Amino acid sequence: MSKVTGVQMVNTATKAIMGKSLIEQGFRSGIKPPAPYTAIKAPVFSFAKMQYVDISLGPEMKSTGEVMGINHNYTHALYKAIVGAGMHIPQQGNVLFTVADKDKQEAAVLAKGFIDLGFNLLATFRTADYFAGQGLKVERVYKVSENSPHIIDLIKEGKASLVINTLTNGKEPARDGFKIRRATVERCLTSLDTAREVLYALQVLREEKLSSIMALQDYALECEVCG
Repeated sequence: MSKVTGVQMVNTATKAIMGKSLIEQGFRSGIKPPAPYTAIKAPVFSFAKMQYVDISLGPEMKSTGEVMGINHNYTHALYKAIVGAGMHIPQQGNVLFTVADKDKQEAAVLAKGFIDLGFNLLATFRTADYFAGQGLKVERVYKVSENSPHIIDLIKEGKASLVINTLTNGKEPARDGFKIRRATVERCLTSLDTAREVLYALQVLREEKLSSIMALQDYALECEVCG
């Protein structure tokens, strides 16, 4: 928050504890006006170094750090944060879907968005059948236990630029979902909410290229002016 607002909050709080009021430190009462930019914090994970940890998220603490994306445009700030966190966002290629039954309807909407951007769809059989029923062009791929070449083979051959995989029934290492997520550490999304935001960022960036570069202190200066 200190980086976003330009207010050195730890220093300010320390002085307040020592008896120097906020007014004496130059602050006014009331709510600080909104800044003319957006700042987004994203967690950083070290799954590539932790070989037997499922990358799906739950109540356990799995992040090992954080990054911030900042821009006057929300989508550009989001893109910076995601890329800064170490995730690969492709501009073209194949998007592989393998999702739980409860997520198929929402996933089909996202799949249509990726098709509109020129991506090709890959999906495991049940997901592919649902997509095909929605009129989407999709190539079916085998699960690990079904046949070969299977989904992990395709991932290792670089034929899946992005993987969208939601949890079905377990995180055991023997399950397909676990193997898929481990094989695509930097290219796998396990939340449809995140996938939707990535899709939106790709849609906007096709029209508005990310070109502006500003120092963090320049954003803070803007915040001081607006305040």
